[in-house]
Amino acid sequence: MGGEEDWEELLKGHPIFSLPESVSGPAGKGEDSLNLSLSSLPDFVSLDPIDDKPTPSGRRQAIAIKDADLIVSVGSEVRITSLGDSKGARGSSQKSYKTLHTPNIQFEIHQIALNPNGKLLAVAGAFQVAVIVLPRTGFNKLVTATVDCKSIQIGQYYHAADTSAPVAKIDWHPWGQGGSTLLVMTIDGKLREYDISVDADEPQQTLSFVPEKKKRSFDAEDAAEREVASFTFGKGKADWGPLTVYAVMRSGDIYAISPYMPKNASVPSTYVHSLECYVGAKQEYLSASTREDPSSSDGLTFLYDYQRKYVNALLKQLPPGTAWPATTRLVPMHPPTTVKNAPSRQGPFLLQPSPRNLVGGEGGDATDIVYLSFGDDAAEESEGETERLGVVLVSFQDGKVDLYLDVEKVEARWETKQQTSNGLPMLATYESIDLGTIHALKNASTSQRGQSLLELVQGNHPVFLNDPIHDDTIYVYHAFGVHVLQLEPLLKGLAVALRDANDDVDGGSSSLEGTLEKVAQTDVQPILLTFSIEQQSSTPVVGVAVPNDVYLTYSIFVLTSAMRMSVFPLNLRSESPYTPEPETSSLKASSTSPPALPPAPAKYTPPASQKALPALLEGPPAYVSLLEEEPFKLPQAIARPSGLPGNPRLSLPNNPSGKGEFMITPDTLRYLGTIVENFSSQIHDVQLAHRAVETRASLQEQEFKRQREKCSEMLDIAKELGGSEQAHAERIARIQETQRALLARLDRTLQGLMAKASPELSENETKWFDELRRMKQEVAGAGKYDDRSLLARAKLLRKEVDRLVPHLKEMREKEEARKKSLAESREALGLSQAFELGKRSTEERTRISLMEAEILRLANILDVTLGRPPALQAQNGEVKDK
Repeated sequence: MGGEEDWEELLKGHPIFSLPESVSGPAGKGEDSLNLSLSSLPDFVSLDPIDDKPTPSGRRQAIAIKDADLIVSVGSEVRITSLGDSKGARGSSQKSYKTLHTPNIQFEIHQIALNPNGKLLAVAGAFQVAVIVLPRTGFNKLVTATVDCKSIQIGQYYHAADTSAPVAKIDWHPWGQGGSTLLVMTIDGKLREYDISVDADEPQQTLSFVPEKKKRSFDAEDAAEREVASFTFGKGKADWGPLTVYAVMRSGDIYAISPYMPKNASVPSTYVHSLECYVGAKQEYLSASTREDPSSSDGLTFLYDYQRKYVNALLKQLPPGTAWPATTRLVPMHPPTTVKNAPSRQGPFLLQPSPRNLVGGEGGDATDIVYLSFGDDAAEESEGETERLGVVLVSFQDGKVDLYLDVEKVEARWETKQQTSNGLPMLATYESIDLGTIHALKNASTSQRGQSLLELVQGNHPVFLNDPIHDDTIYVYHAFGVHVLQLEPLLKGLAVALRDANDDVDGGSSSLEGTLEKVAQTDVQPILLTFSIEQQSSTPVVGVAVPNDVYLTYSIFVLTSAMRMSVFPLNLRSESPYTPEPETSSLKASSTSPPALPPAPAKYTPPASQKALPALLEGPPAYVSLLEEEPFKLPQAIARPSGLPGNPRLSLPNNPSGKGEFMITPDTLRYLGTIVENFSSQIHDVQLAHRAVETRASLQEQEFKRQREKCSEMLDIAKELGGSEQAHAERIARIQETQRALLARLDRTLQGLMAKASPELSENETKWFDELRRMKQEVAGAGKYDDRSLLARAKLLRKEVDRLVPHLKEMREKEEARKKSLAESREALGLSQAFELGKRSTEERTRISLMEAEILRLANILDVTLGRPPALQAQNGEVKDK
């Protein structure tokens, strides 16, 4: 990818990454206070609502990229700069940034989140939350160093008091109308929804993932089971996934609430129709399976009735023109009020089988959760067996990442008196990923005080970040570096396993289990390490961002607590659905297998179309290639499909002595030995890969030479065939003439045989020919002047039609002229004139009615009998006519 910008070099020395005054100032603690070590560990694990320290405790996200603008939070400041200007600046003196002037933000910013339309920026500290209205494009042309921006404090009563619960995570809902729906999760389990365009102080809705404790009751629950670590939104195509919120506790328990919809939402119209079909199919299946014993499914029937009411309320909010299969569009909606009951909390999820603990680790608290949908938009049109399968990832402090398969989708449930659930929801545990945190800390010796470095795990807080382009790529950043999780081999393996299970119906579950054992695991690759064995400390990663802009190179930006930026260029890959590949090619784990030489050409097997040919056409093919049927794949040692380096880059803390001296210790020697061993292994793999590529190149050269020779032979044969084209044409003409003579002879022979076999007609044949003669006489007539035949009557009818058509056309023209003149006369009367005539007509009708009433009253007084009024006579006449 030549010609691309080296963003790390361009951003090197940029003033936007300068440390805050509280750290680098005269009264600051210095850069060492930002490093995670045994001495600074208490600052990483303690929270003080009065003194919010700048140490990156808990969840951190300090950078965001809006189009081509880089946003960085430093202390209580929010800085912004244009990456386009940084590209044009040659020296650090020409690089600059702007500070967003937000006077009411006086807290240390830990998290920032950009809303879907890129106009609002949510910032959160340990306890407080605010929203900043970002400046428009062109802010970098201002002379001043600060840009005035409007900022709004969010939920001061809930998040700014001394007794407020710490903020666990903030996020914008993707279906919020106008991108103004902000969700704030606190560790006490309260998920509050704020609509910035309506009210920033009071939440529109509140979901509770932790039930209130009963007074004067003993509770044996652990404190970690009542503290929420993070939350995420579900996903799906035609189920309750997009209306589901998942939350993970510090203990690792997972809960879900469904349905949840923002108070002011913008929902795709096709999703509502898909959800209707999904609920309808559930009801039909339930009614068909419980016809014999309806009482056994009363709970599910009651639940599906509630779901049907909810979906019908959504359908009523759809505007005209959105009926299926119309093009999807976002429709403003509100949560239905037909179902008065609140959504119920579902969980904790049963994890089957139970996840394993890491070797040498005592287990840690859960820190983050993310939900991934299987497949992509390209796979939506294909009928895959895994289109409803979801993946749930949960991270822990000790560097473990559990991967679960959402095989049983969460259903919408409400709090009702009737019990509708048969048990707890379930997630299938697939694998437990080790990021190597415990191994790295164990390899280092104990500190000078005799403390174990494993205690640093308490200050670790791994956080997930989804790749905006590739859904199967997840980045995990934590206090010891950044790892990338590639789920593509896992998802392709699952697609193959489920495909084979559906094809092999007789094999049952045994074949599925055997196939699942061959499925590749998640590819884990470290890209940045921040732990220093020499100093026994680490520089935590506080922010990761991946731009999704056409004018920026596809890269990953990593920021550490010491304000050092590392940028890694990434490679784009073609989007394709997870369709099963040929056998064994997608089932091999690519992380540990060394590159091998290309195998010998496979034995030729004729395709099915050739097998169906006659026996005379069977045999060896006219040409056999030296190459394999499958395309050649580069060895893993030199492939690098993601573009990330094979060895992780180091971003270590600065030497506290400031002399830059390198101290030789047993730990550093062991580390150097490990690195040298890895490099030697990689050099050997590269040599093998080079040999394999050279062998493939020579084989392709031979194949190219053979194909050229074969093409030359084919051209000679075609030339010979082209020279005798006239002779072939004459031969074909003679064959056609002989064929016609043979057909005529065959016809004569057949007639002679029929005459010889039955010289007289049978009774049925005689009747048939008599019937044909009668029908001919009826149609054509007995003679030339027979006027009763159908042919003569048809001619007479045609003449009559030709005579009447001119008169009908003339009448139609007259009628059209009359209608046209009538319409013109009506149009000649203006709107105001027609209104005036109608008004006068109404007045006259009123006067006539009054006069009739007066006449009838006088006749009654004088005892005179009068006839009925003309209006009543007209009405009676119409009734009689009817």
